[in-house]
Amino acid sequence: MVTQHSQNTTQYKEQNKITIADVAESLGISKTTVSRAISGKGRIGEATRKRVLEYIEKSGYRPSVAAKGLAQSKTYNIGWVMPGGSTVTDLPFFQRCMMGIIEVAAAADYDVLITLTFDNDVSQLKRVIWNKKVDGIILGRTLIHDACVDMLKESDIPFVVIGSSLNENVIQIDNDHIGACTELTSILLMKGISKIALIGGDSNHVVNQTRLMGFKAGLKKQNMSPREEWIYMDSDSDLVIERVVDDILRRKLECIVCMDDRICVAVLNKLQRDGIQVPEDIKVASFYNSELLTHRYLPVTALQYDPKELGAVACRTLFDYIEGKEVQKKVLLSYEVLLKNSTK
Repeated sequence: MVTQHSQNTTQYKEQNKITIADVAESLGISKTTVSRAISGKGRIGEATRKRVLEYIEKSGYRPSVAAKGLAQSKTYNIGWVMPGGSTVTDLPFFQRCMMGIIEVAAAADYDVLITLTFDNDVSQLKRVIWNKKVDGIILGRTLIHDACVDMLKESDIPFVVIGSSLNENVIQIDNDHIGACTELTSILLMKGISKIALIGGDSNHVVNQTRLMGFKAGLKKQNMSPREEWIYMDSDSDLVIERVVDDILRRKLECIVCMDDRICVAVLNKLQRDGIQVPEDIKVASFYNSELLTHRYLPVTALQYDPKELGAVACRTLFDYIEGKEVQKKVLLSYEVLLKNSTK
């Protein structure tokens, strides 16, 4: 007994067995003419192109990505470059960005090739480019001294970065970190919180530098000068953060602003272990919100961004760039200030 499912499966297989040669034979034309009609390139009459495309639509023929790529000199892959040294707390951001990239890429019949870089080791990325495995690259993190950007510029492959770059000729898709951090810092000051410490991460990450700029701009907006001794950059480990928190408590400051969610979690854990009450004893805020903070016992004042939108916009921009369309050099996406009990 043949079921409807098996009939559909057989028809599907038969349709997918149709080749360019079959189309050419049925229409009495050459395979080269069929290929040109599909790719839209090469000299071919409009009537012939229309005839080929109509036959393809009726027959259910769908050229494979490999065949289509060969005809159009494309791989139908884009590269998504993540820092290999990402911590467990970093991964959700990159995963959300990747979701946005994959959704846009899939709609364009593209696949996403994931590549890792480690500090200044760009060997994996270089191999992907040299082997011509992708049509373009989305770089997931930018650095002050950025070996990836330098290499990509030299390779002449289309690429965009998620984040900001010191190279003005690089296409950048970023959140408005300066505007967001300026606004949150200003709000804290207007609430009467004047003694604010900032705990930041790696100074070589551009995102940390832009958030630092926003913090200082927020102070200046309220006619206050930044106190460098209250700014603790390069606090990359829990041990360093614990020492920094001890110093902040010793100075009797009123509020700790954390540059990201990972730092904020470490700060909250330290305060909880020491029996320090938030916000009664000291207030806490974060320049980046995530599920790490939303699931805390105490809602934390933070800046909300949408990493998925960041990835989607970066992917759409890359496709426009690959197709030779004019694109903006820098796009800044919106943010939301979430005022919670940690700064009450």
